[in-house]
Amino acid sequence: MSKILAIDDNQAVLNFLKILILQKNKYEIEILQDSTQAYNLLKNYSYDVLILDMDMPNVTGLDILKFIVKNNINVRTIVLTGVEDIDLAISAMKLGTYDYMLKPIDEKQLFKAIDTAIEQNEIQKRKDHIIQKLSLDGLKHKEIFKDIITNDEKMIKVFQFVEMFAQTDNSILIWGESGTGKELIARAIHQISSRKDKKFVAVNAGTFAQELFSSEFFGYEKGAFTGASKDKTGFLEEANGGILFLDEIGELSLSIQVKLLRVLQEEEFYRLGSTKNLKADVRIIAATNKNLFEEIKKGYFRKDLFFRLNINSINLPPLRDRKGDIELLANYFLKIFNMKYEKNIEKISDSVWNCLKIYSFPGNVRELMNIINSAIIVESTNELTKKSLPNYFLEFNNVGVSEEEIPSSLNEIEKMHIIKVLEFTHNNKTKTAEILGISRVNLLAKIKKYHIENN
Repeated sequence: MSKILAIDDNQAVLNFLKILILQKNKYEIEILQDSTQAYNLLKNYSYDVLILDMDMPNVTGLDILKFIVKNNINVRTIVLTGVEDIDLAISAMKLGTYDYMLKPIDEKQLFKAIDTAIEQNEIQKRKDHIIQKLSLDGLKHKEIFKDIITNDEKMIKVFQFVEMFAQTDNSILIWGESGTGKELIARAIHQISSRKDKKFVAVNAGTFAQELFSSEFFGYEKGAFTGASKDKTGFLEEANGGILFLDEIGELSLSIQVKLLRVLQEEEFYRLGSTKNLKADVRIIAATNKNLFEEIKKGYFRKDLFFRLNINSINLPPLRDRKGDIELLANYFLKIFNMKYEKNIEKISDSVWNCLKIYSFPGNVRELMNIINSAIIVESTNELTKKSLPNYFLEFNNVGVSEEEIPSSLNEIEKMHIIKVLEFTHNNKTKTAEILGISRVNLLAKIKKYHIENN
């Protein structure tokens, strides 16, 4: 029987949840009013689902989410809150929250979230079973690669490099197109390395305006500039003792590159507005989807920084070079979204397979996942057919659209998918959230993140 842990400082809410869930006779539930005891329970006992209040004294919901991430605890979290706070929802999402819903509790929505979370646990078990079938002979840490579905020899070779490089404390540069799994590889290195008990901080350099990156990276002192009303801990300090993953390193300006080079050379830095020298005990893993050799020739990337970062190098093959994985992944996503949308699509038609085989997948694995996800939503038969595929994908296969016209950013693909479902539901956000398998608050947070217009 699946186990649920509910944490809330309101005993009345906990009593209600306990009675409500026990009536179903499907789950065991344990309740906790004193959130200071949460760390001990989560670390020493196994739960399938955590129902978590955000606004609690002493130890908050965000504190508990951070603890779960830091300690790699396998539990799916459903956040309950009394306030529709989109920024808080985004923070919770970044920490891996499975669902996010408002009080008072909607019983139907809550049980759907619990059932789906437990189904996802079952999917993960199936995924682990697939991994066990792979040719991973000779690898010492097979379980670390459970989130990367592959049967490809080139990827198995990557795993071998990961195990070797993880044992050192050298900087690593990961090369690969968007969607090839660069952050998954960086996290695998962290989990195998001697720094596994310290923080892993992931930063996408391409998402920050250049003038903001320096203050976010190094932190700043109160009064360092207009608006600096208090001290700010930067990414470097946050990752102290652990690993800092810098994605899209090729997007950094030359002025920031100089400062990063000094950190790598001297292992020290200054907060903005401070003269105090701070030590940086941080291992840097960088990633890029750019050809840095070309960027160096053009004068956009420093050669000395490149050599500092590229002590060890890992190249991730694009999905188009892993043709055998396309079928493996497509069938895997078919199972996932069948369960998510309660459908019974038994197979993928030959016409769809033909389209998948000739497509170059500029968005790689995430794009394949979104194609299957989108198609399953609209498919009305027990076979995934060509007519259900996204329009841009069909246009490519029918009239040869150039790759430049195809969205390659993973965020762009997710944004397009949300827009498509919003159009399908005539902008009904409650129905859209239901189809996407997320809460309405979670959807609103994504709409804000992607600047999707509200019609």
